[in-house]
Amino acid sequence: MDILSLLIGAVAGLILGGGMILLFSLVSGNSARAKAQTIISQAELQSQTVTKEAELRVKEMEINRRAELEKEFEKVREHLRSEERRIDKREIKLNQQRDNLAKQEQIVESTQKRLANKIDNANQREKELTDILERQRKQLQVITGLSRSDAEQRLFKLLEDELAQEVGSRVLAHERKVAEMCDQKAREMLLIALQRFAAAHTAESTTSTVDIPSDEMKGRIIGREGRNIRSFEKETGVDVIIDDTPGVVIVSGFDPVRREVARQSLERLISDGRIHPSRIEEVVAQVQSEVNAFMKQRGTEAAIEVDVHDLHPRIIDYLGRLYFRTSYSQNVLRHSIEVAFISGMIADMIGLDGTIAKRCGLLHDIGKAADHDREGGHPKIGAEILKTFGESTEVVHAALGHHDEITTEHPYTMIVATADACSASRPGARRESLERYIQRMEELESIAREFKGVKQAFAIQAGRELRVLIAASDADDATAAKVCRGIADAFQERLTYPGEIKVTVIRESRFTELAK
Repeated sequence: MDILSLLIGAVAGLILGGGMILLFSLVSGNSARAKAQTIISQAELQSQTVTKEAELRVKEMEINRRAELEKEFEKVREHLRSEERRIDKREIKLNQQRDNLAKQEQIVESTQKRLANKIDNANQREKELTDILERQRKQLQVITGLSRSDAEQRLFKLLEDELAQEVGSRVLAHERKVAEMCDQKAREMLLIALQRFAAAHTAESTTSTVDIPSDEMKGRIIGREGRNIRSFEKETGVDVIIDDTPGVVIVSGFDPVRREVARQSLERLISDGRIHPSRIEEVVAQVQSEVNAFMKQRGTEAAIEVDVHDLHPRIIDYLGRLYFRTSYSQNVLRHSIEVAFISGMIADMIGLDGTIAKRCGLLHDIGKAADHDREGGHPKIGAEILKTFGESTEVVHAALGHHDEITTEHPYTMIVATADACSASRPGARRESLERYIQRMEELESIAREFKGVKQAFAIQAGRELRVLIAASDADDATAAKVCRGIADAFQERLTYPGEIKVTVIRESRFTELAK
């Protein structure tokens, strides 16, 4: 393209030069011919120079193009040589593999021949052994007089007996081993859980006595014709006992919350000095509101401490009421918190949900907050409360069965029962002495033995239940029911106890014979 441009430029220059000469010739005439001739000569020289330069450039471009083509050809040749070397190596490798395959085929053929010979020999020996066994079987049948089916039955019977004995011994051995391992693991888990939860062992108790500055205050508490004390008892729902004990007024009531409201109200009235029915009504209402707020706060704090959420407001109120409830001098709310932590740790160690276990442990004794207002034991009352406010089946069942009174259907119930026993039995948790505990158990059993026909009586569940065995020959079913009712009535009349005591009378007939 550049060469053609140069040639066109040269030709254009010649034509332009010629045109100029003709122009000058026409204009200047003969006088300018010499100059025109000179210009033409110069134009021819320039055109020759331009032509030579163009030819040189063309040659130079051809040389450069040839050099580039040589380089490209050299690259292609080098690539072809490398491909050729690679193909040669691959061909050598393929030849080696072919030789190896040929050798392996020879080895396989020889191996197959040897295997065929061995199979033939094995078949021949098997045939010989079959013939020998058949002859021996016929001889055994002749000697023993048993057919093949009879012999097989006897052999199978012997094998079954031996296997049954062996299996039984192995099963017993494994059962003992598993029982030992389970006991060890259970002890380790309980010890770890108790060590991880370091709770204070001091017992708390609510008081039912109010100190007064002087005995003159007793008269002011009673009021004219007893109007003050009657108004106070009506508003609080408790009994105020004023006797000869100096400096003390006793507040008595089964409901611990009412007793606490009465105690605080009486202290405020004594401190204020104004004691009359209208003031009593005002102070009791104020204290009742403060105690309700205090119980709600205690219930909320307990739920936050255990990390249990989404509790119904009524359940939180019941939790707060447990702060004023004690069981053998052990604060029930602190006991519930402790059971929740221990249950959660046990559940985590055995692969269950620790959150559910803590919820079950915290709410297992919720029935004790209402057992003064409803009939039945606190497990049944607690289960009804939890079911009413939408708690899960695991939580309800844990509250109902943590004293082993029903068949355990959920593992969390057993965990809560274990944690409950650990919390109640840890040193210092309950302040009742061993002598008093034994005396109470003996009282229960001795009262039951006073009834006619009772052979044995056993106090169980820490005195919450009494099992009575009555002779079947001495009493029928109606008599047994009467004895059961009589024992329960005797307990109510002669004993003082928290909660309730379950009395179970068992009438049993047993016959024994000896085979000689």
